[in-house]
Amino acid sequence: MDVNAAVAAAAAIAGVLTGVIAVLAFRFSEREQRRPTRTSLHTDPVLPPGVDTVLSVLRSSAVVLDEADGVVKASSAAYALGLVRGGKLAVEPMLQMARDTRRDGEIRQVELDLARRGTGRGEALAVSARVAPLGSRLVLLLVEDLTEARRIEAVRRDFVANVSHELKTPVGALSLLSEAVMDASDDPEAVQRFAGRMQIEATRLTNLVQELIDLSRVQNDDPLEDAEPVRVDELVAEAIDRCRHAAGTKEITMAAGGTADLHVWGHRGQLAAALGNLVENAVNYSPARTRVGIAARRVAQPGGDMIEIAVTDQGIGISDKDKERIFERFYRVDPARSRATGGTGLGLAIVKHVAASHGGEVTVWSAEGQGSTFTLRLPEAGAARDRAHQTSHRDDPDGLDGEAGRSHPTSPHSSDSSAYETLPSPEVLP
Repeated sequence: MDVNAAVAAAAAIAGVLTGVIAVLAFRFSEREQRRPTRTSLHTDPVLPPGVDTVLSVLRSSAVVLDEADGVVKASSAAYALGLVRGGKLAVEPMLQMARDTRRDGEIRQVELDLARRGTGRGEALAVSARVAPLGSRLVLLLVEDLTEARRIEAVRRDFVANVSHELKTPVGALSLLSEAVMDASDDPEAVQRFAGRMQIEATRLTNLVQELIDLSRVQNDDPLEDAEPVRVDELVAEAIDRCRHAAGTKEITMAAGGTADLHVWGHRGQLAAALGNLVENAVNYSPARTRVGIAARRVAQPGGDMIEIAVTDQGIGISDKDKERIFERFYRVDPARSRATGGTGLGLAIVKHVAASHGGEVTVWSAEGQGSTFTLRLPEAGAARDRAHQTSHRDDPDGLDGEAGRSHPTSPHSSDSSAYETLPSPEVLP
């Protein structure tokens, strides 16, 4: 009995001790949870409601930084620009802006030139960075890529400068010639000579103004609004007729050939102007008593047949360094020769814009001393029309695609060169 009582007493004491220890442990745990620790001070912040959605639709590159300069949120564009690497903001000036904004809460903005990632050419990436506080602990960085805008602005400045220069030349010449006419009023022969020069300069000025208008029109208008099937042979005939007098003066023979009954889909006036510019260039830059050839053919493509119109000359040719720039506005391979022929440097720029707006392209092959071949490639009427109407079947009630699906060579040097059989010199073709 005494033994049992002693055991019971010991068990009771052990239970009391266990309870006391449990209470103390519980209170100690609560105290530790309430005490601020280094870990609790730096828990991952949460973006305010709706911010994540807004950042996902912004065009600008967006980066959200926490109080430790860690990246909480970054858009894919920020990674593409190389702003974020390894979970950190990689651009030191932007990082310093974020720290300053976190300290005083002021919004900051700056334009920077950054090294472009993945290129060894030293090209600068122009950006505009704007930093603003986001709540009490976060900082928002928005970066806009200004590279293309600056390039366009530079092109615009060059264009205005070039236009001013080109306009000054004939206007200044007309002013001087008019003075010469007045001083030579008693010399009919001199008056006649100066008057002839005035007509040449007036024609050059008229052509320049007209080509500026044409270039502005093809850049701003949608040619497919008034699109229609256009016969290629009619475009070729019109281009030849346009240059017939200049070719006859230099005894240049113009030959047309290729596949007959071809049609393209587009604005007739713009297409005629583009092809006319190519033929006119070929005549102007060809020596006397040579030949200029214009040939058209159909080329099968996976997305629809294309019509190629090749204009080949036996002129001076174009160097490799000039071929990359000949489609720029006012660029001339030989400025002195261009002024002698009355060229404005806008003809090929117009051709490029017309081809692009019609869903095609213009390419050039040339070798110095051998001649050049400019190829205008445009969608065939049926294929272009079907794509415009987004239909799944070809709609060709006029039978314009009689040769659709037939295999055609893509080079004039292939075994089937019938499309170019009337060209003046097959050996100078690409």
